[in-house]
Amino acid sequence: MGSNLAQELADGSLFDEIKLDNAIAIHLQGNHYPPVPLTMVQPCIEAINAYWDEDYDRLIDMPEGVFYRGMSHAPARAVIESHHLDAWC
Repeated sequence: MGSNLAQELADGSLFDEIKLDNAIAIHLQGNHYPPVPLTMVQPCIEAINAYWDEDYDRLIDMPEGVFYRGMSHAPARAVIESHHLDAWC
């Protein structure tokens, strides 16, 4: 279910009226166990934008209390990989 739902959310084939932030929220909550906190929606969107800018190492600020390898920021590629955002890339 996970990758199929992500693909449908990303390409708009079933859910064309859902905005990007809502699609990412559904993906983070429904395709991960435990669900990823909704505070990660904006960092995920920033990572997707970095991907499309071909800036895979752009540092994305993490929300308060979230760390990547002890740091308060993570490279876009790490956010994309760890949150399975390839359907949007």
